Amino acid sequence: MIKVKQDGSIDMSVLEISDIVDISLLQKFQDNFAIGMNCASVTVDRDGNPITKPSSYTRFCEGYVHGSSIGDSRCANSHNRMGQKAASSGRPFVGPCHAGLIDFAAPVIINNELLGTVLGGQILSDTPKEELYRKIAQEIGVDEAGLVNAVNQITVTDMDNINAAAEVLFIVVNTLVENGYARIKLEVVAKKLSSKFMDIASAFQELAASAQIISQQQQALNNEITQVGKVTEEINDVLKFISQIAMNTKLLGFNASIEAAHAGTAGRGFAVVADEIKILSDKSKETADNILELTAQIKKSVNSTTDHSHETLQTTEQQTAAMEEVSSAVQEIVSLADELNNMMKSVN
Repeated sequence: MIKVKQDGSIDMSVLEISDIVDISLLQKFQDNFAIGMNCASVTVDRDGNPITKPSSYTRFCEGYVHGSSIGDSRCANSHNRMGQKAASSGRPFVGPCHAGLIDFAAPVIINNELLGTVLGGQILSDTPKEELYRKIAQEIGVDEAGLVNAVNQITVTDMDNINAAAEVLFIVVNTLVENGYARIKLEVVAKKLSSKFMDIASAFQELAASAQIISQQQQALNNEITQVGKVTEEINDVLKFISQIAMNTKLLGFNASIEAAHAGTAGRGFAVVADEIKILSDKSKETADNILELTAQIKKSVNSTTDHSHETLQTTEQQTAAMEEVSSAVQEIVSLADELNNMMKSVN
């Protein structure tokens, strides 16, 4: 079972050979290997359960040893012992089995984790001694003559060839497993990469949307600032008009004062009014001038704000465009990651 931990690594404790290797391909190689090397072979998982069909089992083992409950139990213990020795060394182990044949075990290891064992053998390195096999037949409770006849049909193979066969089996099977594991890792990385880039793309899309809103708001603010500038200009025009009226009123006040002086005592009351008109005119003009000065400052600030707003708007628009480009690039990477994942699946 392929299980990915929270840190993104593959949980090796539950990984099986069948998760990473095409069993039909392994079976085909195992069958051809057994025929080519004139030996038997089978692949078992980490618990010792067969995951392939036995290849080229001899009549000695299949017809007699496994035909006995005692022999079958001894055979299982022998396989377990050889598998443990192979696993502990990380190399193929070659040695005699309980029934006097030569067997070998090639461990299937990934990241120091034993996934299973390829067992082979059921061969001889020397001419069989009849006395030994009659004794074995008695121990496991099978026909002595039949077992002796079966063992004499087994081809005697040089020990160097047996060791070489075990090494070839170890190298090829572990290469298949390593390639399969690499493919699984690529699938996991591709999925993780795709997921992460999807998150990034989503975040950039949100940022781009936010930047677009900010850009629109900034544009609206620029429009409002422009309107403020226009209103300020209109106020200035009104103030200038008021200032002109104040000047004219002051002239009228001067004229009224002159006329009041000409009128003598009868014009004293009018003279007071004329003086008040001049004072009011002066205050109106002074107020208008102060407001003009303030509006000039407002206009200056508005112009400065407008310039900064335009710069901010341009920057925001550039950021929006940049984020949209990054988002597009991320989407393309996501597509590539998905394509990579599909390629890995097709390889499987």
